Amino acid sequence: MEPGVGYAVLDLDARERFVKLRSELGVTSFGLNLILLRPGQRGRIHRHQRQEEVYIVLEGELTLVIDGEERPKLRRGEAVRIGPELRRQLLNRGRETCAVLAIGGEGEHVGRDGLAWTSWDEPDDAGRPPQEVPLPDDLPVA
Repeated sequence: MEPGVGYAVLDLDARERFVKLRSELGVTSFGLNLILLRPGQRGRIHRHQRQEEVYIVLEGELTLVIDGEERPKLRRGEAVRIGPELRRQLLNRGRETCAVLAIGGEGEHVGRDGLAWTSWDEPDDAGRPPQEVPLPDDLPVA
C-alpha cells in the first residue's frame, strides 16, 4: 500500500457476513465494514458506547429495528444514521442479498479543512479553500 492511499475490492458475493475494510484500506479515524445479509439473515442486536453509525444500502433491501421498533425498509442508495445509545438490529426480509456499508466513529466533526487547486501544475503551497476554486469543466463523453 502506498503511503496515504488504500484500495479494496468490495466482494458483494463474499461468504462472510461481516467484512472488515478499515485495516485493508489503512483507515485510522473511523470504522468501515461491509455487511452482507442473505435472505432471512439478521445481525446481532447491538449498540455502542461512543460511536455513531451510518448504514448505506448498496444492494437489496434492509430492514432495521431500532430499540425494538421495526422501521420502513431502506433500499439501494438510501442511508440512515443511528446514535450510539440506541440498540439496533439489521435484517434481510427480502429475496436477494442485502449489502450494507457500515461506517462508525466518535468525536467531533472536522470542519472544512481541505485545500483545492485549479491545476496539477500549481505548487502545493498555492492551495485555497475549495469554495474559492471553481469546479473544472466536465470531461468529454466517449
